[in-house]
Amino acid sequence: MKRLLVAVMLVAFAAAVAVAAEGPATVTLEAKMGNVTFDHHAHQAKVADCTTCHHKGTDNAKCTGCHNGEGEAPKAKDAFHKLCKDCHKKEAGPTGCKDCHKK
Repeated sequence: MKRLLVAVMLVAFAAAVAVAAEGPATVTLEAKMGNVTFDHHAHQAKVADCTTCHHKGTDNAKCTGCHNGEGEAPKAKDAFHKLCKDCHKKEAGPTGCKDCHKK
C-alpha cells in the first residue's frame, strides 16, 4: 500500500511540475502602439529552450523590472523588437508593426 501511495504522489508531483513549466496559453505585452498578444504554447513548441526568451529564467519576474530605460539593460521596447523581430525574420513570422501591435 505504501508503494502505491508513493507512486501516486510521484505521478502527481510530475504532473504539477509539467503544468507549471507550461506557462500561460497566451501572453500579452502592453505597448503604447497597441498591445501584443501571442500564443505562448505555440512559441514553446518552436523554441526548445525557455532561456531563449526568458534569459533570466521563468521565475515570472516582469521584464520591465530591468528593461525600464534605466541602467545597463536595454529598454523593453528595444529588447522585444530585437528578440522577436530577429527570430521572426529567421522563422518567417510577422515583422510589420500592425502585424503584432493591436489597438
